[in-house]
Amino acid sequence: MEATARTYEELLTQVTELQWQLEEANDTIEAIRTGQVDALVLESENGHQLYTLKSADQTYRVFIEKMNEGAVTLNKDGIILYCNSQFATLVNTSRSSVVGAPFDHFISLGYKNQFKLLMERGWKEDCKGEVVLKARKHPVVRLSLTTLELDEGFSLSIIVTDLTAEKDAQKDLKNKNEELERINHALETSNNDLLQFASVASHDLQEPLRKIAVFSGLLKDRDTNNLSENAQVFIDKILSSAERMKQLIIDVLNYSRLSANDQKPEHVELTEIVKDWMTDYEILIREKRAKIYFDQLPVIEANKGQVRQVFQNILSNSLKFSKNYVPPVITITATRIKDKNFDAAPGNNGKYFRISIKDNGIGFDQKYVANVFSLFERLNTKDKYEGTGIGLAVAKKIVEKHNGLITARSTAGVGSEFIILLPVAQFY
Repeated sequence: MEATARTYEELLTQVTELQWQLEEANDTIEAIRTGQVDALVLESENGHQLYTLKSADQTYRVFIEKMNEGAVTLNKDGIILYCNSQFATLVNTSRSSVVGAPFDHFISLGYKNQFKLLMERGWKEDCKGEVVLKARKHPVVRLSLTTLELDEGFSLSIIVTDLTAEKDAQKDLKNKNEELERINHALETSNNDLLQFASVASHDLQEPLRKIAVFSGLLKDRDTNNLSENAQVFIDKILSSAERMKQLIIDVLNYSRLSANDQKPEHVELTEIVKDWMTDYEILIREKRAKIYFDQLPVIEANKGQVRQVFQNILSNSLKFSKNYVPPVITITATRIKDKNFDAAPGNNGKYFRISIKDNGIGFDQKYVANVFSLFERLNTKDKYEGTGIGLAVAKKIVEKHNGLITARSTAGVGSEFIILLPVAQFY
């Protein structure tokens, strides 16, 4: 029993010593691989010998190990002489199993011929190609091949870049673009249907409205003496409502037509636009004793009819929402600016004009600025101020269709300023 015990103890000691030597060897290999040592002293039959490592080799090893890409070195037969940790991770195996194996062992079956041609070319010139690795997730990788001259001769260096995430992103982007195209097509079809519906509906609605207005007018004119005072009031309300309904239908039709891609840019003189508006509203301007001030306004590239609509809607609002017994004062200015920003600095070569239309009317609370550009939104009751609540929504849509911006700054009881940014020239 004692001899057996000694033998067991000897074996245990031997195993412990071997484990220690193995750990020391592993530590040494790791130090060499990561460039922590530049020289080794090894015992041989001829005594201790010094082995030095080139500084360039040390830098190369550290660099390769820290790369996010995989790196391998092949000999003429395609056998892997070296690989870094990242490549071993890509093929989901240990580095010891990689070194000494043919590289094409890790290439998916359908890409082996492609890799063979790529490798033949790589020995002649630097080249790149994509293959799929034989691993659990079948990663798509780009191989960048170049030759290296080592002490042992020429070797083929391959940098392996994982493209899986990039390919997945490209596929996802392609799917989203296709979905966006389908949505755009459906939206375009819907807009065309809506435009046709608005056109038909406006025509069909205007005819009965016209009859309501005509017959109500005849009743009022011919039977005035036979109608009671209340009946005359009711007829006036019918006529007023019919007129408002007619204007609402026209405004809705005009708004729907803005969705059509019928923009034909031309050179538009904004000074002429304002002068034309003053001519059209000459009587109302005189009645309200309004003052309109403006200098020479710029020439821009735009759809003239639509820009005229913008100025008409905003300027007519300035007249409409004026204070009682206070003559309206409207000031129109334009400044060329550097950027597409309401507060941008002036710039002679800027791509946009900032146009300001300022009045001294009733104004509104600034917190409602978004509401004034919304369809059918009204900040004042229709019995005090006429309108359909579409005018500024139309103006906003036209400005945005011209690659511009519009906003308003206002104080209740003081007045409003509408600020429009329009490009000097249209671009698509």
